[in-house]
Amino acid sequence: MTDPKDDLRRYLQTARDALVWKLDGLSEYDMRRPMTTTGTNLLGLVKHMAGVELGYFGEPFGRKFPESLPWYENMDDDPSADFWASEDESHDDIVGLYRRVWAFADETIESTPLDAVSEVPWWPPERRETTLHRVLVHVTAEINRHAGHADIVRELIDGAIGFGAGASILPDQDADKWAEYREKLERVARAAGHAG
Repeated sequence: MTDPKDDLRRYLQTARDALVWKLDGLSEYDMRRPMTTTGTNLLGLVKHMAGVELGYFGEPFGRKFPESLPWYENMDDDPSADFWASEDESHDDIVGLYRRVWAFADETIESTPLDAVSEVPWWPPERRETTLHRVLVHVTAEINRHAGHADIVRELIDGAIGFGAGASILPDQDADKWAEYREKLERVARAAGHAG
């Protein structure tokens, strides 16, 4: 049997690594490109998760991050400030910040029992009181959700797929096979659309 906290930390770290890997090999432009009508972009997703982890593994457990982050501290001024990187924030700045936040979060996780009670002030009053265990599950689920967004955004940018270098759960097919498969799905969608 493994320690439940070790299992939770392993899933958390796997999700972190997958999200950050989506930036590999891209230009500063491509990792910032707004790829949806709501502006979803890869570097913004990483910055957002830095803010999320900072929020959940900091204040609720009586810890303060040692750095000043104006965009994080003034979210009322721009509620989307954590979803994009300014011209002055490079890939190295954002990923470096996220890795420092990981270390900060990992210190909270390491020093706190899973059943330790805390309060998440922005949750509804009936759910504010929670435990480290629930926070770990919540944050891991949120990272995986955004890693899924990153999967799609990265595929739209340059076709790269998977959750790590050489790690894909999709069949290994060349571009012609994928085009043939996509055309098949398009035919099925059109036929189903006309049938209803």
